[in-house]
Amino acid sequence: MKVDFSELKRINILPIYIFYNSTKTQITKKQKTKEKNKTKEPHQYKVIMHNDDVTTMDFVVVVLVNIFQKPHNEAVELMLTIHNTGSAIVGIYSFDIAISKINQTHQFARVNGFPLTCTYEKI
Repeated sequence: MKVDFSELKRINILPIYIFYNSTKTQITKKQKTKEKNKTKEPHQYKVIMHNDDVTTMDFVVVVLVNIFQKPHNEAVELMLTIHNTGSAIVGIYSFDIAISKINQTHQFARVNGFPLTCTYEKI
């Protein structure tokens, strides 16, 4: 039996091939599919912590250690960079994680009475 697939190709429908199993009376269907093996890496965002005149240096170190999982020495260095330059990149994350860390920082700062702010920028 000859099948004409020209009409199917014209309307962009992929053909379904039907194979009969000679020992059983069931029908097996196989459909051609296009596989996309290209996966994109998620965009990365840098989280930037900003200096202010109210938030204490000790509190910034606590935030960097507990929320951003920085070692104490690195947290102190980052805190001094933030204090001296006005801001510093405290981490690079995917969007969801960056937003989560910023929200945790803002919430923790507000509970403790500090106006500490963080922002994010797409890399």
